[in-house]
Amino acid sequence: MREKGIASGMRQPGEQQFEAALRPRRLADFAGQAKLKENLAIAIEAAKRRGEAMDHVLLYGPPGLGKTTLAYIIANELGVDIDLTSGPVIQKKLDLTGMLSNVRERQVFFVDEIHRLLADVEEMFYSALEDFRVDIVVGQGPAARTHSLPMPRFTAIGATTRMGMISAPLRGRFGLLLRLNHYEVDELRGIVERSAKLLNVTIDREGAEEIARRSRGTPRIANRLLRRVRDYAEVRAQGHINLDVARAALDMLEVDRYGLDEIDQKIMLTVLEKYGGGPVGLNTIAASVDEEPATIEEVYEPYLMQLGFLDRTPRGRCATDRAFEYFGLKRKGRRDTAQTSLF
Repeated sequence: MREKGIASGMRQPGEQQFEAALRPRRLADFAGQAKLKENLAIAIEAAKRRGEAMDHVLLYGPPGLGKTTLAYIIANELGVDIDLTSGPVIQKKLDLTGMLSNVRERQVFFVDEIHRLLADVEEMFYSALEDFRVDIVVGQGPAARTHSLPMPRFTAIGATTRMGMISAPLRGRFGLLLRLNHYEVDELRGIVERSAKLLNVTIDREGAEEIARRSRGTPRIANRLLRRVRDYAEVRAQGHINLDVARAALDMLEVDRYGLDEIDQKIMLTVLEKYGGGPVGLNTIAASVDEEPATIEEVYEPYLMQLGFLDRTPRGRCATDRAFEYFGLKRKGRRDTAQTSLF
């Protein structure tokens, strides 16, 4: 399968290669997301029966849940090539024109982090998605002319972690809008066991479940933790991963039983101890833990809210009673919300 472009993200090359080796190739092998898979299976089969390009797909949800993997699977199930790029890579219209000019009939064109497309590039993308043409401006000023170049019908797949940043005109040009949700422990355990088998690592059910439980509902994190536990097992446990080995390795990594890492704990302790449980503003938390506000909002807060440890309110972030109980702290009383910085 021909591949182009740059896969986006903050992962290191070694981690990308590791994930690629474990990536399922068929929709049937993709764990979890039952409703999403059913919708995709129908759309893929319908497109194959008609011999047409599949409708455009927009995949959204938290990072690490398999959006890029699904793009590969869709292309593989359709039996077509896939070209990959990302929103930040496309800096000007000419970049997009060059990419689209190489698109072939029915193939998949995958844009990761599509919410980061520049406004003028996004507008140019509209005609490609809707009318399958590329508009090129030749000349400048009064002599400028627009030439429309037809292009073959293709399947665009966009992926985003921030659905709210996708403009309505762009969102409306995708026929399938599919959300990926966090995984249950049983689903993640199956992913860990499959990955361990591919890596030739022996692991029992309890060890796989312990890794799954601490993976924040995210396959990418589960596979990353498995790699770290594998290293620990090879050095200190003859290579086999059981419950005790998994616990010892994960404790050494400071990943607690809910999957909270050092930054998660800093965020919660900032809200709980420094600000008496809140409310407290996002930027105040970010400054306290030396982290970017956007990273806290997109990466850490969703899982803390899913656990029921943190609430977002109009006045700021507030810790729940469950958070106080988990961290072994007592609520000292409500802060004066009028004094709380929300920004």
